[in-house]
Parts: sequence; C-alpha cells; structure tokens
Amino acid sequence: MNKYSLSALLAAGLLVGSLATGAQAADLGGDCCADLEERVAELEATTARKGNRKVSLTVSGFVAQQLVIWDDGQESNVYVTDTGSVSIGTHFAFSGKAQINSEWSAGFLLKIEAMNNDSLTVTQNSDEGPNAMLILQGGGAGVLALESAYWFLKSERLGRVSVGQQSSAADNQAILPDGSGSLVQANYVMYDVNGFVTRANGGYTGLSWGSFANCHALNGYGGAFGDCDGVPSNNVRYDTPTFAGFGASASWGEDDMWALSGRYAGEFSGVKLAGAIAYSHSSDETGTAGPGVPTMLAARNNGGLDIGHLQLGGYIEHVSSGLFFYGAYATAFNDTTASVRGAGQNNPDGDMFYLKAGLKRQVFAIGSTTFYGEYGQHNDTFTAGMFDAGINSTELEQYGLGVVQNVDAAAMQLWVAWRHYEGDVTCGAFGGCGGGINFGSNDLEEFDLVKFGGLINF
Repeated sequence: MNKYSLSALLAAGLLVGSLATGAQAADLGGDCCADLEERVAELEATTARKGNRKVSLTVSGFVAQQLVIWDDGQESNVYVTDTGSVSIGTHFAFSGKAQINSEWSAGFLLKIEAMNNDSLTVTQNSDEGPNAMLILQGGGAGVLALESAYWFLKSERLGRVSVGQQSSAADNQAILPDGSGSLVQANYVMYDVNGFVTRANGGYTGLSWGSFANCHALNGYGGAFGDCDGVPSNNVRYDTPTFAGFGASASWGEDDMWALSGRYAGEFSGVKLAGAIAYSHSSDETGTAGPGVPTMLAARNNGGLDIGHLQLGGYIEHVSSGLFFYGAYATAFNDTTASVRGAGQNNPDGDMFYLKAGLKRQVFAIGSTTFYGEYGQHNDTFTAGMFDAGINSTELEQYGLGVVQNVDAAAMQLWVAWRHYEGDVTCGAFGGCGGGINFGSNDLEEFDLVKFGGLINF
C-alpha cells in the first residue's frame, strides 16, 4: 500500500499556496499576508494533525468495491459489495512511530473498517450486508468497526513486542505467502458466498455456504476454516527480527488463546519462494461463536474446550516467465466443542486445501496483469449446530478463473473473476436433519458468480 505522510502533504500544499500568493502579490496589495494567514488557518482547521512533533503520523488504507452477478440455481441477482471485512475490505488506518535511539523505536496502529455492503454478510434476501467485524465484536449491525488498536516497542536486534487488539501470530499466515497479486480476489475464505443460503432437494436448506467452511468452537474468534484465528483479538504478541528471510511470531490472548508461527521469503536464481506455518489453540470457554451460535460455556459442561488449528501456505514464482503456484492446507484438532450431544461427542476434525496457479505478465504499459485459476476443497468443516442436528460429514468444492490488472500510476487494481461452488452433506438422523436435509447423502445445488471490481490504495 502507498502511504503518505500528512506533514509532507501539508508542506507541499503550503509551498504551492505560497508560490501562487507571491505571483499575485501585486494584485492583492497589502492584504496578501493576511490572506495567506487566513488560508493557512483554514487548512489547519480541516486537516488531521499530530498531537506532538515526536511521533510520525501516517494515514493509509484502501477502498474496494465490486459488482457481483450471482445465481444459486433458483434465483439470480446483481449486487454491489465490498471485498469483505476483517483484513481485506475497505478501511483506513492511522499509524505512528517514534525513534527512541539507534536501537529502539515505539509506535502504534489504529485501524477502522468502513462498509455497509460486506460480502461476508449479504444474502439472497439482503444486498446490504452489515460489517461482520462489528457483529463479531457484539456491536450489532453497523458500518464502522475497530479492527486493530495496539502499541509496540521494537528493537532492531531483539524484535518487536505489541499489546492490544491485533492479529494473533496465526492470523492470515497461510494466506500471506501468496505473491501472485490476486490475494484479495482469490483465496480460500468464503468471502463471496459466506451468507448465501444453500439449496438441496428442491428447496433452501437454511444452511449458508459459510457453514460448510466453519471453524467449530474456534469460530468465536472469527475467520473461516483455513484461517480460524482470523479476527484481531486482545493479545500480547512478539515478532522476531528477520534473519536470512526467516521470521517467527508468538502471541497469547485472554483466557486462554495462544498461537505460534514461522515464515520465510527469499529469491534464488530468479525463483521467488515464500512459505508459512502456524498453529493456534484455544481453551477460552467464556467466548461465543457469534450471533445465534451456542456459547463456549457448553463445552465446559461437556469436559472443557480444547481445540487447535494448523495451517500451512507456500508460494513459488519463476520471475522471468511469470509462472506461479500457490497452495495452502489446514486441519483442526478438535477434542471438545460446544455440542449438545454431551461429553465425547465432537465435530470431526475437518481439513481443507486450496491451490492456485497462473501467469504474471506485463501485457499493458499501465501495470502487470495476473491470470489465475483456482481450486479448493473443504472436508467435514461444518458448524457445531449442524453436528448437533445429526449431520455426520460434508464436502464443499470451489473453483474459478480470474484476471487482475494493476494500474501502477493510481496504486489501483481492477479485476474480473468467475467462481463456482458445489458440495454435499450426509445426514445420520433417520428423521432428517432439518432444513430439507434428508437422511443419507444430499447434493447441494451449484452456485455461480461473476465479479467485476476495483481497489485503490491511499
């Protein structure tokens, strides 16, 4: 992202204003200086300013919107949505840093998400999706949500410690190695269809596509399967310095959540390599799994909450040809969830994998173009509520094609993409599992979408 210092912008604006005022001094007469002072005062009154001269202040973020044409097999429509809250949607951020000495520095980040058409929460019946980040925080339906708010101390030799609401050491780790330039547009999280209701046996099931890519008890901490610890939380985090391309992180969150991760990025003989591994664990029985989902307190009655999540991601690119490949894998270790079936009755662990391959080329002078194809599969990654209803297994498949065009002069991306979703669900209850899900195997009706979008950084 391009980031611009407010002080630099203000200085540039005043310089231009001063030159223009000087050129017109003969016409303005003795009022020139008073006029300039009035302009400066007006500018200061309408400009974000630092509270002191010791800490730098940078404003950054991006605005992303897309046109989504969808078809669920029965109904079709066209929506305008954001690209999704929690890290990859429209937001603005204030960051600051102060140099204490040659070794130590301190700083902060305050990040706000802003959207009223979150792709995570739109449905067949609603084209205005409230901010999912705000819902997860218990703030109800709204537009603005606090994504991150933390301070840090950093040593060039020892690393960085940060405290506050922030990503855990595991958040997004398998996604971030993707250097294809299509990370926002194509990843394994159900950003485009999370809230849309599936169809089976000729009717709507009441189960969303997102419920087939769920994180069981870890759902209370956000994310979709593959990135289960996906929502910033109150935690303490440590990041090592980078040594020869390698780095590691650790975090601990309230009552109790912890995560570890390691990553690498480098280039050898014209080949770029990047990879990451992360593990997160939760025994926080006081959390909730979001609106309408049983609280984790039920797990305490069934023997205590004990669930972990492992994720891996890797990327390779041949620089001269532009050929690239990205892959990710995740699995859960689910010893107890909040199931009403009682002690020892747990969701399957579940796993997923996601593959993306393509080509990066300079087709147009305005910037590089990324062509990609993708395929992903989620196995038995369904919600605790579905398990309670008698569902024994699920499978969800997604695949698609897309093109992303960079516009370098505007720090912008434009894209067009097609995605297809299909799946099946197996019900073990002789009387059915509700919502039109019958005993035995049930095929979900296919869902297709085409999206045209743009993202501009500031």
